[in-house]
Amino acid sequence: MNLKIFFLILSLNLAGMKPLFAKLKPYGLFVEPGVTYEIGNSEINYPVPFSNSSGESNGFGLMGRFGMHFSETLFAAIDGRFKMVQFQDSTNNYNSEATGYDVAPVIGVQMPDIGLRIWGSYVLAGMLDPRESNSLDLKFEEATGPRVGAGFRLMSISINLEYQNLNYGKTTLEQLGPFASAGDSNSIQLKNVSYTLSVSFPLEI
Repeated sequence: MNLKIFFLILSLNLAGMKPLFAKLKPYGLFVEPGVTYEIGNSEINYPVPFSNSSGESNGFGLMGRFGMHFSETLFAAIDGRFKMVQFQDSTNNYNSEATGYDVAPVIGVQMPDIGLRIWGSYVLAGMLDPRESNSLDLKFEEATGPRVGAGFRLMSISINLEYQNLNYGKTTLEQLGPFASAGDSNSIQLKNVSYTLSVSFPLEI
């Protein structure tokens, strides 16, 4: 089964999973807020005959997971992220602040005895919206891609490191030179590979 379809089915049925794991008592709600810092390299792919560009995006963000845990060992949740990063790209020396979000279902394993945590997720939706720079304004949407991570937990504090590889399948050209524009293009795509360091606070209720 395609990994994206698998996680989509999981997210749609998360609310009804409780009876399926009744044997893994105790079970209950799982909540995990946190603060993130992302370091990423990006590439904008343009159609022929234009050449691709490269850049980076670095900055802080917020995360929040909400779902269920089973015996405080397994967890399944929806993972939402919001970030404010500095976006730079070689296209027209693009350099501006950007805001973005993404949403992903996540499945993870926790080892309470040693504090180790491992998880995997697949981003199903997301957006990155840099501000105008040098009379150019782009907006990237329809983010998808895998994210994997590991962390070390001590009581209710976890220090984590994640890797993600996202592809933004839709680009909106909101401004080009002195002219306002609202053109969408599926042939211009942003690819972003990044590492995220976070401090989070997992709680089993």
